[in-house]
Amino acid sequence: MSKKLIIAAAAIGLLVSYGTASAQRQDPAPSGQQRQDPAPSGQQRQDPAPSGQQRQDPAVRRKLSGPALRAFFNVAKAWQLSVAEERCLLGWPPSSTFHKYKSGDAGVLSFDTLTRISLVLGVYKALHILYAEPPFADHWLRMPNTNALFGGRPPIGFLLDAGIDGLFQLRRLLDSRRG
Repeated sequence: MSKKLIIAAAAIGLLVSYGTASAQRQDPAPSGQQRQDPAPSGQQRQDPAPSGQQRQDPAVRRKLSGPALRAFFNVAKAWQLSVAEERCLLGWPPSSTFHKYKSGDAGVLSFDTLTRISLVLGVYKALHILYAEPPFADHWLRMPNTNALFGGRPPIGFLLDAGIDGLFQLRRLLDSRRG
């Protein structure tokens, strides 16, 4: 996977966690014990992924919007998506808005759009982990697939028909295959 995409994925914090856009992180410390903070004393620990409540803050979304769109369009290029497919995966923004996004004017993306981009990045990452050959991983979405989820169709057709639910399902399927 390209270094730029890894950085962008970390920047937006892969907003979703296996099936729910509002999943909250659980503190790994046993109940009654305080979690050890690895940051040196006197410094705040920087958490790369914003919390569920922070993700809905327009200032946080503004900060995430540019890197998220750049990463999305890099994936779209690798997958050779058409404009209609790109718009569909983004949730059908108006044509003028989409072309603003494409020109680099991200503005403030909605929580839904950031979630969709996060899912697309997760699918891209999972495919590149599962398949060592980047051209194969990038073409996988266009290949007929016998999995019951796709019914013999290419996964891209399923994604375009199923919308955000399809993105969640595909992300879970690929993550389960990763183990």
